[in-house]
Amino acid sequence: MNISVRTITIQLALTQYGDALIYGLAENDDYIPGMYLKQRLFAWHEESFYGTDLTIQSAEGVDLVILPAEQVLPFFAEPKLLKHLGWSWDGKAAHLVELAPLLLANVEDKKYLPSFTACREGQLQWTWEDAALRAAAETSEAAQAALRQLEGNPGFAEGLQAAFSAAVFLRHYGTEAEAGDLRSEFPLLFDKNAAASGMDEASWLMAIGWKADTAPFRPALQLLEPDEDEVQWRLTLVLQDKRDESALVPVRLAEDGGTFGQWPDTWTAHVRERAGGWLERLRACLPGERLGDGGDLLGEPLSNEAAWRFLTADSRRLLEAGWQVLLPAWWEAASRKKPRLRAKISSGESSRSSQSLFGLDSLVDFDWRISIGDADLTEAEFAELIARGERLVRFRGTWVPLDPALLAQIQRAMAGMDKSEGLSFQDILQLHLLGTGEEAENGEATAEQLEEDAARLRLEVELNEHLISLIGQLGQQSQWPKPPVPAGLRAELRTYQHEGFAWLAFLRRFGLGACLADDMGLGKTVQLIAYLLHLQESTAAQPVPAGGPHAAPSSWPALIICPTSVLGNWQKELQRFAPSLQVLLHYGSKRLDAGFFYGAASQADVVLTSYATAALDQELLREFTWGAICLDEAQNIKNAQTKQSAAVRSFPALHKIALTGTPIENRLSELWSIYDFITPGYLGSAKAFQDRFANAIEKERDEKRTADLQRLVKPFMLRRKKKDPAIQLDLPDKNEMKTYIHLTAEQAALYDQTVNGLLERMQKLEGIERKGAILAALTGLKQLCDHPMLLTKEALPEPDAANRLDTVALIERSSKLERLLAMVRELREEQERCLIFTQYVGMGKMLQAVLEQELQEPVLYLNGSTSKTARDRMIERFQSPVLPEGEPPADQPNVFILSLKAGGVGLNLTAANHVFHFDRWWNPAVENQATDRAYRMGQTRDVQVHKFIALGTLEERIDEMLESKQQLSDDVIASSEGWITELSTDALKDLFTLRREWMG
Repeated sequence: MNISVRTITIQLALTQYGDALIYGLAENDDYIPGMYLKQRLFAWHEESFYGTDLTIQSAEGVDLVILPAEQVLPFFAEPKLLKHLGWSWDGKAAHLVELAPLLLANVEDKKYLPSFTACREGQLQWTWEDAALRAAAETSEAAQAALRQLEGNPGFAEGLQAAFSAAVFLRHYGTEAEAGDLRSEFPLLFDKNAAASGMDEASWLMAIGWKADTAPFRPALQLLEPDEDEVQWRLTLVLQDKRDESALVPVRLAEDGGTFGQWPDTWTAHVRERAGGWLERLRACLPGERLGDGGDLLGEPLSNEAAWRFLTADSRRLLEAGWQVLLPAWWEAASRKKPRLRAKISSGESSRSSQSLFGLDSLVDFDWRISIGDADLTEAEFAELIARGERLVRFRGTWVPLDPALLAQIQRAMAGMDKSEGLSFQDILQLHLLGTGEEAENGEATAEQLEEDAARLRLEVELNEHLISLIGQLGQQSQWPKPPVPAGLRAELRTYQHEGFAWLAFLRRFGLGACLADDMGLGKTVQLIAYLLHLQESTAAQPVPAGGPHAAPSSWPALIICPTSVLGNWQKELQRFAPSLQVLLHYGSKRLDAGFFYGAASQADVVLTSYATAALDQELLREFTWGAICLDEAQNIKNAQTKQSAAVRSFPALHKIALTGTPIENRLSELWSIYDFITPGYLGSAKAFQDRFANAIEKERDEKRTADLQRLVKPFMLRRKKKDPAIQLDLPDKNEMKTYIHLTAEQAALYDQTVNGLLERMQKLEGIERKGAILAALTGLKQLCDHPMLLTKEALPEPDAANRLDTVALIERSSKLERLLAMVRELREEQERCLIFTQYVGMGKMLQAVLEQELQEPVLYLNGSTSKTARDRMIERFQSPVLPEGEPPADQPNVFILSLKAGGVGLNLTAANHVFHFDRWWNPAVENQATDRAYRMGQTRDVQVHKFIALGTLEERIDEMLESKQQLSDDVIASSEGWITELSTDALKDLFTLRREWMG
């Protein structure tokens, strides 16, 4: 449609939100089409991208171009228009053209105010300074006429106010930093209570700090406590000199708003101007009974109950309304200090049960102490104060606030503990550990802590000198007694290993369990062996009591329980480092039955068995009270509900020790399980631990709960890492790198097919069937990333007559396999050796077959079905030193494939300096354990760790999650893959679907 227009007349309306609805008229008064108008009126308007960002709406046949509120004033203040057209402004558009430059100048010069009306409605808006706008309009009759039109048109005024407010936000608070500056400078501007009823606009602007209060004083309400002459509390209105805040002038406030008092003459005009507002504001803030009649509205004395209400409630309302409130000096400290209930441990070193504390169950006598404000009360004094039935009590010259709710909490806490029974050492230790770090310095609670702890009273403990010394030793490595290295130890302990053995012996002295959680490769085994030798050398041999083990002496043997895969390793290490220890292996079909077991065990220093055997022989082993029980790879009891875990817990012992490089693999419940073994009951029941710690930490990332748990765990866990400066291992570097590969076309097609099939099933399945389908698909996708044959369940092809396998057909179906073969060939050319970890038996067998044929050398494969004898032989063959001179033996294996579960723990394979993770595990800790088979003490070369990742697949997403999960594990926080089964179908689709950008 061709339009020929020489002059366009602009008219508009403003919405209540400040947007301009603009339309145009031609010379013949026809409406201009919206697109035509937009393209010409905003042809030079950069902010709207020359009109392209603006929308058009039709109303009753008229096209309206919508200009957003924040652009209204900047555009109309200085419109840039096409010169070949004539422009005319009519009606409100003409007024806006006159006023916009003046208003925009006010914006630039910060001549604006927060809107009092908007603030009382919970909104932040801006309005212009009326005086400044009128002064700017004096030089223009057109602008003055526009102002008059504005006063007579409330709708237009409301819209212009909104556009002005939007311009202020755009110009001055358009970034987060600028908005933060505003919030920091005027915090009361954002306080819902800052515009409380009873304040006029001028008072409010002064209260929030926007306008300066020019009066030489500030009004305040002062609460006066009874003294020797006064017997009742009083509330009075005072004028506080701004130059000398200690100078207070009492005034009487009459019912008609009149004020009486002796203030300086220069104050009189300010008092007369403001006094009427004081009365209105007080009536809005104080209950009616607080204001009396006659010449002094605040003249009536206050009872203790009324003074309590003023301190706790009325004063808060007054502060929120902008009043200055002067309270007795002791009140602020008393109100900020939480009441404390302390158990004061009786003097002396002995517990009730023995001359030295032995075990967490030892009982200790105590007396109650109650602290309220600055008053420290005995149980009798506390009862005496309660009997008075008052809220505010003078005690030893100090006022003590007695909050009935807090008193009830204190009484309930005291009633909940039978003082005649005493406190257990476990209670004392927990109260002491959790009593640190919860309050701000100087013992006062922050406002946030007061809010959090309003409904909770914390019980504290006051230690005697003996317990201060003991608990101080628990937390300070430098204070651990350091016994000499046992003479029978055939090893030189590093400094940190000597400290670890000393720590175990120290905790044993007090019957306290221990979790030695050093990094893999730091020598937990030799530290425990030193401990066992220490027991042998420091305890005289005693005969086995007739009739059983129930009075077993401390010289009775230690029981070591470990995974089957490392039984042989323990045998060799005990023989190597402590040949003087008599070791009984209780394992396999030839193990002794009850008739011979007790006699043989009584002659041994150490009984060695596996977790599986311990569960099978639970009845036999729990009839013995062991000198110590030591769990190697203690994460094997991480599931407290299993028969194996229950069996291990049932064995009585004088001391319990857990060895693990990963106290948490997936969930905090695993940590609880280990601690419930070494210190039964210390972390509460499984349900109580889940409610108190696990849910808060794992789901909500609660930092306070995390800190509490760390404090409780720390005394019984010793964890050192290879890179700790104090360790000084001088290990070579461990270089980790990720190797990304693309799926083959076959893998990509099968991947899509598997995901689509799962998503279709998700529409029909629910509950356990849905979870099972998700986990099955998850496993299938991970296997598919390795090789299609794992998913299709194809058998390996049979070799030909020459016993050769068609490896080409196998390799070309998997990019991972192709890449691995190339990298292994390269490292073998350099005479280097490697470990390859995979989760899947089928993949391990395929790797072994392919690599043996391609490399023409033996390749080892260890998995869960490998016998102990075969396992030990494999390790020995792989670790055999390759002499520098001459060719290595033809049967020397240089490539070792391992199942992550069977080969990931307890093995020393430092002959390798390359580690391949062919497929990824959900748990960083498990992968690191596997890597540490090669990266450990004894390793002399840099270790290269290669992690294979199939691009665009779930593996890539797993890798992204592992990166963050490692940090959580370090912070004693973890999660598992079970969360995937709880995802919505849309979330599953996003997690599983193949990213097409990686598909060629």
